[in-house]
Amino acid sequence: MMRLSSGQLGSVCAFFAVFFFVTNDTTIKFLSGDYALHQVVLIRSLLALVLTMCVIAPFNGGFAIFKTKRLPQHFLRGGFTVMANMTFFLGLAAMPLADATAIFFISPILITLFSIIFLGESVGPWRWAAILIGFVGVLIMIKPGTGSFQYASFYPLVAALCYASLNTMTRQMGSTESAATLSVYIQVTFIIVTLLIGLAIGDGRYGDQTDPALKFLLREWSWPNLSDLKYFLIVGIGVAGGGFLISQAYRVAEAAFVAPFEYVAMPLAVLYGIFIFDEWPEPMAYLGMTFIVGAGIITIWREAVNRKAAQRPRTRR
Repeated sequence: MMRLSSGQLGSVCAFFAVFFFVTNDTTIKFLSGDYALHQVVLIRSLLALVLTMCVIAPFNGGFAIFKTKRLPQHFLRGGFTVMANMTFFLGLAAMPLADATAIFFISPILITLFSIIFLGESVGPWRWAAILIGFVGVLIMIKPGTGSFQYASFYPLVAALCYASLNTMTRQMGSTESAATLSVYIQVTFIIVTLLIGLAIGDGRYGDQTDPALKFLLREWSWPNLSDLKYFLIVGIGVAGGGFLISQAYRVAEAAFVAPFEYVAMPLAVLYGIFIFDEWPEPMAYLGMTFIVGAGIITIWREAVNRKAAQRPRTRR
């Protein structure tokens, strides 16, 4: 049976994590017109915690996944995750799915920089080129200096900064913490934070807003319709599966290698935007997608070349 290298395993985990996350984002955008953001995230996190304990925990020691000597770091990482999610979802309420996703994709650049500054990882010229090519593709998608950079664009920018921070911490903590432990404490943090927000403003006292992002944040809690329960289940599955897989990806592989695979979210977001929200990208967007996909292909190619070089026997001289 063929065994995957750490790089291959990290890339596979990142790819499927992205699929879960984009599906999750699309569903939350769909729900943003009827429910409060913190209510959606609370229900999603409760479902994700149940799914984690029923599906993932039994294969990772059961309740032993809560055992840790790094509880403060878990809650700090969870705080970054909460901020990344909340600010990105606020952007989704006010922007097309593809635009918000494109702006968010400054995060792999930040992850690379953080991995050098805080983790001491080395990045070769090919991976730097791949990151930069992907970044150019994102710039083409978002068209800096045009109407795309409305004030709502800052929500996914803040989300990108927080996301880069949490994944840098994931790499740092991965030597002592399992992916299941990293994932479960994120859900616990979500539940604590959203419950506190709900208790503070869940009555809708500030909900009379015209801005779609603020309305999503401050809307009054309401009992979910039975017809919407399937969407809450989707986001619960999405965050549980995606959270576990992305934690595993950054735990087993270098952050600078895993990051470019998250660009797969861009074409997925475009497709979801077209088929679900009728948000058609402009012609230049396809050029941006080509750059982004090309960056991922370069990274995969270089990983294969490096792996073969490492396996080639050395001759003595």
